[in-house]
Amino acid sequence: MADPLTAGGLARLHETAEQHVGDHRVPGLVALAASGDQVHVEALGTLSIGGSLVARDSLFRIASTTKPITAAATLALAGGGLIDIDEPVDRLLPELARPAVLARMDGPLDDTVPAHRAITARDLLTFTFGFGVAVEMFASAEPWPVVAASDELRLATIGPPAPDVQPDPDTWIAGLGSLPLLAQPGERWLYNTGASVLGVLLARAAGQPLADVLRTRLFEPLGMRDTAFWTPQTDRLATSYAPTSAGLVVHDQPAGAWSRPPAFGDGAAGLVSTADDLLAFARMLLRGGSPVLSAGAVRAMTSDQLTAEQKARGGLGPDFFTGQSWGFCQAVLDSGAFGWDGGLGTSWLVDPGRDLTVIVLTQRMFESPDPPIVHRDIQAAAYAALAS
Repeated sequence: MADPLTAGGLARLHETAEQHVGDHRVPGLVALAASGDQVHVEALGTLSIGGSLVARDSLFRIASTTKPITAAATLALAGGGLIDIDEPVDRLLPELARPAVLARMDGPLDDTVPAHRAITARDLLTFTFGFGVAVEMFASAEPWPVVAASDELRLATIGPPAPDVQPDPDTWIAGLGSLPLLAQPGERWLYNTGASVLGVLLARAAGQPLADVLRTRLFEPLGMRDTAFWTPQTDRLATSYAPTSAGLVVHDQPAGAWSRPPAFGDGAAGLVSTADDLLAFARMLLRGGSPVLSAGAVRAMTSDQLTAEQKARGGLGPDFFTGQSWGFCQAVLDSGAFGWDGGLGTSWLVDPGRDLTVIVLTQRMFESPDPPIVHRDIQAAAYAALAS
């Protein structure tokens, strides 16, 4: 039987990836395309500018690509009876019981109304519990009071991941619980914070730190040996760069924030991983969840979970919900593909209809909510490499 990814197509994928690698573009990357039993990997460039070569097992900060992993762990605990995703979170997260809601998202913190109902784990999974990133925040000349208060509490939930800033989980959730919500539970989609809260919920439900929940429920059963909230193997970790008008500047060194255990394991954006570990996670979903999830859990996680009203009042930009919606902690495309990107430079896309997984790991931060062209070009090349 012929390989589903053609030799000519993979040669063009190599050329596509190679043209994006350079000290002023993407210093290094790992690109993986898999279909059926066939796996093709490109490891190109260097872990840092002028540094050692990228290898297939190099580690990258996957930022928001963490979110689907947290969703899967949530569904694993639900399948084990430790939580009910439609139960109010009050039992495990009393800090979020009876929340107040801002009368206006950009208004003063003391101008609030009561929440119409309790928050559920489903609200957290779908990012509709009432707190998170709203695109309107970025159009404001001054930080909204709730954003400023979040920063003062070191929640690091509105902006890039910051494991060296966030306090321990109990302090973190107490800080969040001291703030009013931006919207009524279930009213609109707000990015990011729901997955961070899920991490605290899972730890309390399982009676162990989130890192141990992920390790025992997902990573060990799936053979994801290199995925964690930190790594002692800093020689394998890429330097993180931020693009500026003057070129790439260091955002985090290998010996930086991800080189030691964080006080708060952030279920929204905290993990480091490898291309092969993320492929193992993708293949679990493609085979219906075995051995960690039920088929029903996978269907829920990878299907549209938002109402038209929630989509109309949310998104990261006016076209965010064009061609896609939101499942549990990840985007779900109209084509049936699903996945999510990490703003520190990663993308993870799974297309069951074409039996294709495309993973791109770089150390260059995104400059907008849309993935940079290197990710889009490699994904397009992987699709083009499929035999017709």
